[in-house]
Amino acid sequence: MKNFLAGKNAIITGASRGLGAHIARAMWHSGANLLLVARSEEALLELQIELAAKAQNGQQAHVVVADLETLDAVPAIMNQTRQVWDKVDVLVNNAAILGPIGKVWENDWAAWQKTIRVNLLTPVELCRACASWMITRRQGKIINLSGGGATGPRPNFSAYATAKVGLVRFSEILAHEIGAMNVQVNCVAPGPMNTEMLQAVLRAGPEKAGATEYAQALKWVEGGGASPERAADLCVFLASPDSDHITGKLISAVWDSWESLLEHCDELADSDIYTLRRIVPRDRGLDWE
Repeated sequence: MKNFLAGKNAIITGASRGLGAHIARAMWHSGANLLLVARSEEALLELQIELAAKAQNGQQAHVVVADLETLDAVPAIMNQTRQVWDKVDVLVNNAAILGPIGKVWENDWAAWQKTIRVNLLTPVELCRACASWMITRRQGKIINLSGGGATGPRPNFSAYATAKVGLVRFSEILAHEIGAMNVQVNCVAPGPMNTEMLQAVLRAGPEKAGATEYAQALKWVEGGGASPERAADLCVFLASPDSDHITGKLISAVWDSWESLLEHCDELADSDIYTLRRIVPRDRGLDWE
């Protein structure tokens, strides 16, 4: 995918560590200019220096320190974006927090609401801001990171799961609203990576996280977790011109054969494959009245 994104400008949130940093490196390697967003200025500057040492063809990496919990975060991000670029081609909403773990009635309500803001409301606000800019040029890519709980119940993680399923459905809606303007919107399910989120599940223990969730987290941590490089490569693919006919989809970096999607664009376009849908009796071979 080298130079697939040459000349493209990409905003990446949560870029200072974990998957966000992997996405930044992959897009940088593919030729993109980057605007790196996170709370930690020190970590962002370290990444900026790392990337600058491998710059090609005048690439630039800019840093924006922002806390996505605050109401002024998105205006600040977009203001700084407009100061350095005259266009934005790619938005990657990667930043997220796990939020409170345990039964919903026992969760701290302020923490629950904070999780919804960081994981859903702020990404939607960024989508709105970038979409209005992208449609003026009739070109753009929006990539929203999904997570555990978006496609099925995830007990004891109600805030995180609610936010993620909301973001996936919002992405489907936005894809329909903006598709005629040649802007594609997709979601990526990166898989359970060995990051701070998995460590938080282990710290919570089986009592709060639930025995099944705890056992799965332990298994993934011991096995090294899902590959962040594979998830980052999927993001590069969805940001590239090769994905121009793929939109409104939730694609798993781990379980889906996304490398071959170009062979199935016509089938994808008019189907509900890789989308959230209600299951009715006939879908399970039942003939209920």
